[in-house]
Amino acid sequence: MTDTKQGQGQGQVQGLPKVQGPLDVVVVGAGPTGLTLACDLARRGIKVRILESRSAPHRESRGKGLQPDSLGVFEELGVAAAMRARGGEGVVLRKYFDGEHVNDTAVGGGLLIGQWQVEEALRDRLAELGVQVEYGARLTEITQDAAGVRAELADGTVIAAGYLAGCDGGHSATRGLLGIPFEGSGEEEPAMVLGDVRAPGLSREFWHQWFTSEGGGILLCPMPGTDTFQLQAAPETDGKGGALPPSLESFQRLFDRHARMPGIRLAEPGWLSAWRVNVRMATRMREGRAFLAGDAAHVHPIAGGLGMNTGIQDAAALGRTLASALCGAAGEGALDAYQSERLPVAAEVLADTARRYERVLAAVREPGRGTEVGLE
Repeated sequence: MTDTKQGQGQGQVQGLPKVQGPLDVVVVGAGPTGLTLACDLARRGIKVRILESRSAPHRESRGKGLQPDSLGVFEELGVAAAMRARGGEGVVLRKYFDGEHVNDTAVGGGLLIGQWQVEEALRDRLAELGVQVEYGARLTEITQDAAGVRAELADGTVIAAGYLAGCDGGHSATRGLLGIPFEGSGEEEPAMVLGDVRAPGLSREFWHQWFTSEGGGILLCPMPGTDTFQLQAAPETDGKGGALPPSLESFQRLFDRHARMPGIRLAEPGWLSAWRVNVRMATRMREGRAFLAGDAAHVHPIAGGLGMNTGIQDAAALGRTLASALCGAAGEGALDAYQSERLPVAAEVLADTARRYERVLAAVREPGRGTEVGLE
């Protein structure tokens, strides 16, 4: 598309919006993907701004594990030590069936850490590199031509840049504005409810996983550096079989039904959410000078903990691509490399996580088996 509304550079003409810039890259979305990309670009001396529609950072555990490949990316960014200081290496899964302790399984090879802690460490590193996240910045329009791309925000600000990266999640405004289809399938009813809760009296040495012969279950994972657990459970249903929304009261009923530990009372929910099975992928990850990364480009089942990690790998690949275009001898001819590398990876991750999810659903019906089968 060719922008006919505003000119290049800075300034304001005849009442048109003020155009800020130009800069090299504008990143939309300040989750792990966007922050990783912004850090990578900033450390290379590339002029970058990062926009976030939220009004402030969150403190939600969400994606809670970093795999070795992601820690390798963070080593290059100079932030791996900060991640390890916040997280915990290895966790023991304590499995129960019909209220009885069956066995324990040690799981290693990665880092248990809340998503908010990952984002906090990346924001700190980004600040060291001279860049701050701009909150309350909601993207409403994208225009581009051979000279660059312009991002218009809800307050009328227009930011001019060489390139734009949409790292703004599964409901990506960037993807919608670019008109990129998001193909696949999804379920209307939630498959899981989640939250961050306190559970005074419950051991924090284990990731507790209760399953029952009647079906369903509940998991409580202790989040390092906090006094909270991440809760995951099959949702309660109403009289018609529909899923009830997550709430502390519902969480307690689910805990009582599956864990059968009357002395434990859940408290202080800091995050309540519902997760639906969605297996979708953007048909392309590039539209001219604009790119998609992370959940903006692909969403898939949570089995295996690949979501946040795949986004981090997307960001590393896009950082290399943009650096080659901006700083390398290849110029804009390097831009196709990102989609060529990451689109096949996304397709395989969708298929792989769907298989892992089915394995987990089957495994938890057997006493002594738990979510570790999703890592196999």
